[in-house]
Amino acid sequence: MSDLLKLTATEASAALGAGDISSVELTTAYLEAAEATKTLNNYVAMTAEQALDMAHQSDQRRADGRAGLIEGLPVGVKDLFCTAGVETTACSAILKGFVPTYESTVTAKLWAEGGVMLGKLNCDEFAMGSANETSVFGPAVNPWSAEAGADLAAGGSSGGSASAVAAGSALLATGTDTGGSIRQPAAFCGVVGMKPTYGRCSRWGVVAFASSLDQAGPFTRTVDDSALMFRAMAGHDPKDSTSADLSLPDLTAAMAKGVEGLKIGIPGEYVREGMDPAITALWETGQAWLKDAGAELIPISLPHTKYALPTYYIIAPAEASSNLARYDGVRYGARAQADGSLDEMYEATRAAGFGDEVQRRIMIGTYALSAGYYDAYYLKAQQVRQLIRQDFDTAFKTVDAILTPATPSAAFPLGEKQEDPVTMYLNDVFTVPANLAGLPGISVPAGFSEAGLPLGLQVLSGAFREDILYQVAKCLEQQAGFAGQPPRHASAKL
Repeated sequence: MSDLLKLTATEASAALGAGDISSVELTTAYLEAAEATKTLNNYVAMTAEQALDMAHQSDQRRADGRAGLIEGLPVGVKDLFCTAGVETTACSAILKGFVPTYESTVTAKLWAEGGVMLGKLNCDEFAMGSANETSVFGPAVNPWSAEAGADLAAGGSSGGSASAVAAGSALLATGTDTGGSIRQPAAFCGVVGMKPTYGRCSRWGVVAFASSLDQAGPFTRTVDDSALMFRAMAGHDPKDSTSADLSLPDLTAAMAKGVEGLKIGIPGEYVREGMDPAITALWETGQAWLKDAGAELIPISLPHTKYALPTYYIIAPAEASSNLARYDGVRYGARAQADGSLDEMYEATRAAGFGDEVQRRIMIGTYALSAGYYDAYYLKAQQVRQLIRQDFDTAFKTVDAILTPATPSAAFPLGEKQEDPVTMYLNDVFTVPANLAGLPGISVPAGFSEAGLPLGLQVLSGAFREDILYQVAKCLEQQAGFAGQPPRHASAKL
């Protein structure tokens, strides 16, 4: 059974197609793997009975010649996606007991293409965090370990998704990326994490954090698997007014092209004081790989990048404070007992239901949107956001893609940065600009720190040019030859 855990999604799909394995066998192996690695706390709920039922149905569809794109492949779902009949909490106490009667569009598309749901994956509360430490279920743990043996952060907010894919307890996993919540944990855990162009994947049925920034995307072990899952997730949805009605480019053909003749931008603003030397060295190595493969490297400038993080931490909390106003103990989830007025019940429910980080962001956002400060903060942040977007528009007139580090450091011990929110927010410094501009980005595992922890490189491309994104990512993956298995991989325990 443990050998099944080492198959990539494309390999597992081929084995299913050849009749060498069944979806029931594959799903059973992943359910056992999740049980064997439960100390990583990457699942908050398993749906074993439902998974095996879905696997049986998948095997029958394949026998009938009706196989979908990801037919029979086990998928973990971030607990931010509404799943019909399965509790969806956004890892917050305030949504405990909320069982949606409907399915998010993204997960519905995955099940329509044959995916098998293993369970719900841990994340930061309402996706607010960079280490998966704000979850009401406790932190997800990175399956990689430092020499000292301390538990490491899996990254956030989609830490459970990255941890499960890296640990071999999910073959594929969904995530959401508001400021880097797919790409940062992917880099920390040594897997591939991709954030599509804003509008590529429907946000309908995904618990909202910051609606102009949120975007769903895949976690996988390889770039090929990422393209496969992305094809199953993406598509126009009339239920989401921000969903783009554009067809996907041919990703398989793009990945086969190589990077010969592509122009790759290297932004000078991504050189930061105090950055881990191993990350600087890996970035330079990545540039050399692309150059050796025939790409042309072009220095570019993104002059407003230095304002991206403070801009993000005005806009995202402002939208969060508005979105989370709906959680008042009346319409969703938990309600605190309080004697007195309706307002007092609201106050008691929200005080008990939201964690410290969520309350902090609601307060920041409410302040930024208040009548006396709207122009000074929120409006100014939106103006800067436009300048950041224009920087990218200018750059993509001369280059096809941009190469940057994915994170400023490798994974850090759990709890190390929790008391200093500003330091924690800096984890997203390389990923936030793409969200503000609505651009696609992908993190590819490409090397290791001195302590033997995975590091990632990030590729950005123009809006709706995911074909170029995968073209460059595939080349980096081939050149890097990233190998190695985290010490706490499920196969070591079965």
